[in-house]
Amino acid sequence: MSNLGSSVLDATAAAGKLRVGFLGLGIMGSPMAQNLIKSGYQPSPQEVAAFCDVTFAMLADPESALDVSTGENGAASGLGPGKGYVDVSTVDGATSKLISARIKDTGALFLEAPVSGSKKPAEDGQLIFLTAGDKALYERVAPLLDIMGKSKFYLGEVGNGAAMKLVVNMIMGSMMASFSEGLLLSEKVGLDPSILVQVVSQGAISAPMYSLKGPSMIQSLYPTAFPLKHQQKDLRLALGLAETVSQPTPIAAAANELYKVAKSHGLSDQDFSAVIESLKSKLQHS
Repeated sequence: MSNLGSSVLDATAAAGKLRVGFLGLGIMGSPMAQNLIKSGYQPSPQEVAAFCDVTFAMLADPESALDVSTGENGAASGLGPGKGYVDVSTVDGATSKLISARIKDTGALFLEAPVSGSKKPAEDGQLIFLTAGDKALYERVAPLLDIMGKSKFYLGEVGNGAAMKLVVNMIMGSMMASFSEGLLLSEKVGLDPSILVQVVSQGAISAPMYSLKGPSMIQSLYPTAFPLKHQQKDLRLALGLAETVSQPTPIAAAANELYKVAKSHGLSDQDFSAVIESLKSKLQHS
């Protein structure tokens, strides 16, 4: 099994005396767990799933999510009736359904709850939860989701939360690729790209991502909030989702190729805004 950080929290607040575990204390998981701790939940070094009433998992990819939940000594082996497992990882629907089936075989409840938001929203408790699965578990953990996020959506059956997250990240990845093209083109024709960021940020196509990422991108700096390798993974999964329903996604497919080029240039662990470097390399060789 993956050697991943974990935390156990005693919940005595609005959630009603729940013991809450958190598996996966990385860029996203750590600040999410910290927000629970700040609200009165104290960590304890215990076997997480067996000890806790509800266990959250925030893993990097479908393989890790499966391993931690259903692998040897996985969370499922510590679950049973009365317990709940909330997977906030970004995975494909098929993986989420596999995890759900294994969790429910134990008698526990399952909720998929991938989040929209990166490092800063996680630190600020401003994530958006896209949930699906057992409605009873959703209602049980709603106070916890409210601590870690600014909004939550219940989308029905398992797979819908995963699908919504992939669509959102597909759009985000394509937006960043297009933004990168614009920054480079403005500079190439003699404009000040920092002024472009201001213009874009005040118009109809304004998005917080542009004003947040633009200044550092102009300086070729990419402090990691959402690793590029994860953005490319989500684009790959979104393209696979589109394939299952024969939906054309030519823009996302083109963007995916740019992220793959960026990965080949050693930028996997940089922020996903480093995709602009893949366009610079194309320009340098044109």
